[in-house]
Amino acid sequence: MDDKLKRIYVPMTESGFYILFCLRQPQHGYGISQKVREMTGGALVISAGTMYGTLSKMEKDGLIAFYKEEEKRKLYRITALG
Repeated sequence: MDDKLKRIYVPMTESGFYILFCLRQPQHGYGISQKVREMTGGALVISAGTMYGTLSKMEKDGLIAFYKEEEKRKLYRITALG
């Protein structure tokens, strides 16, 4: 990981961590949101704005990649960098 990405992602936000953790399997934003809510017992709820902003930034930075579109939903997966 280069220095620019380290400055952005280290330490990682709680929501960023959970998003990457959920993307060990291809998933769409709504599915990630539901999984995070389930895993944290409702303690962490990621809003749509935060979710899609974070997904967009992580994709641009190479931490995640578009996997495929399914029923008009984009599925993402974590990359080796992520």
